[in-house]
Amino acid sequence: MPDSESPLRGTVLAFDFGEKRIGVAVGEATLAQAHPLTTLRNKSRDGQFSEIGALIREWKPVTLVVGRPVSLDGTPHTMTARCARFAADLRDRFALPVDFSEERLSSVEAEERLRAGGHSSRSAKEYVDALAAQIILEYYFESRIASRSMEIPHAH
Repeated sequence: MPDSESPLRGTVLAFDFGEKRIGVAVGEATLAQAHPLTTLRNKSRDGQFSEIGALIREWKPVTLVVGRPVSLDGTPHTMTARCARFAADLRDRFALPVDFSEERLSSVEAEERLRAGGHSSRSAKEYVDALAAQIILEYYFESRIASRSMEIPHAH
């Protein structure tokens, strides 16, 4: 897991893990900007990891981020454990640091953004997972910036 106190530089891939689809976003840590990339659909686990491997070779990320789903009150549930396994598999298969990010309501926010952009519920379905991954990555960048801004400067 990357040290949240040190500046993160380079490309980051983020994942909104679901049992049927996995949304993927890409971002640049130095700029703290994220963009939806793609959605991996209902394939075998090996097929999913093959596609993820191709994305990693293409984008050469310095770290990976997985959205960590919890209940609205913050307690873990079934998908929390599944996402933790997915993150462990990513770490083991690709030998990259994997971090978690807030995920609560990312899909709801993604749907709202798509509707505000003029998409119908039907057309939004195609983009919602990748946009949710973008939102997860934006939360991740915001939390790293916030944790660094709360540091107390050292006196010299």
